[in-house]
Amino acid sequence: MDVEKLFGTAVNEIERMLNTKTVVGDPITIEDNTLIPLISVGFGFGVGGGEGTDAGKCAGVGGGTGGGGGVKPVALIVINKDGVRVEPIKGGTASVLEKVAEIAGKAVAEKSASKKAD
Repeated sequence: MDVEKLFGTAVNEIERMLNTKTVVGDPITIEDNTLIPLISVGFGFGVGGGEGTDAGKCAGVGGGTGGGGGVKPVALIVINKDGVRVEPIKGGTASVLEKVAEIAGKAVAEKSASKKAD
C-alpha cells in the first residue's frame, strides 16, 4: 500500500471540506435581522503503513488511514438597524436555536410595537 498516496488522498479530502463557508455559515434573515453563524471546526487524522517478512513465512505489506472531526457553533453575528454585534454561544446547537428564537422574538415584538405606535 502506498502511504504517500493515502496521505495525499486524506489531505485532499480535508482541503475539499474546509472552506470559508465551513467557518462562516450562510446568512439567515429573520424580519430585519441578518444572522451569520460562526463555527469552530476541528479535525485530526493519521496515516501509516509498513511491510515485513518472517524467515519461514510470507512477506506482508499493509497501510491505513483514519480521521475524525467535528463542528461546533461558537457565535452569531447579528446585523440589524441598530448595528452589528457578535452574540457568543455557550453550549452548542441547542444554544444556537435559543439565540435565533430570542432574536426572532425581539424582532417580532419590535415590529408589532412599531405598528401600534403608527
